[in-house]
Amino acid sequence: MIKGIIKKNRSIRRFKKGVRITKKTLIELVELARLSASAANLQPLKYLLSYDSEKNNKIFPYTKWAGYLSDWDGPNESERPSAYILILGDTAITKSFGCDHGIAAQNILLGAVEKGLGGCIVGALNRKGLHDNLDIPSRYEILLAVALGKPDEKIIIETVCDDNIKYWRDEKDVLHVPKRPLEELILEL
Repeated sequence: MIKGIIKKNRSIRRFKKGVRITKKTLIELVELARLSASAANLQPLKYLLSYDSEKNNKIFPYTKWAGYLSDWDGPNESERPSAYILILGDTAITKSFGCDHGIAAQNILLGAVEKGLGGCIVGALNRKGLHDNLDIPSRYEILLAVALGKPDEKIIIETVCDDNIKYWRDEKDVLHVPKRPLEELILEL
């Protein structure tokens, strides 16, 4: 069961237009993040929710999408996310966030898949621009953005060939994501 959800949880970069995600749904997803492991149980993460087009439009210009797809500038206006969860680190609690935000983001995405949604962890951000545009107090460090919506693309997982790990789109616009084989990952030392 969990393996099926994990396999369905791909980095979605194209979303169906007109699908609303409510504040209630985002709060339910943050609840999954809240229950995540946290180094020293400090729980320094905070979450900024965006679920309306006005705030979404303030976030999107500060995101960068799919580095390996050099001929693609990211989702066009009709493919953009319906919502975002910005994961912030509260520097009044700690200056080091370890991997807490990665764990929290993964829990958010697994919860989204369970709800029939999809998302993408966006780490390539213009943090200063985003900070200024959203008037985020200086004590909060922007760690990640999680873009969310109803998936509108097909993604195929395949085995890495010739050590090429770059994802790519074929002539039918299907995204292919190479994954290294399991036997390559487990070391017998």
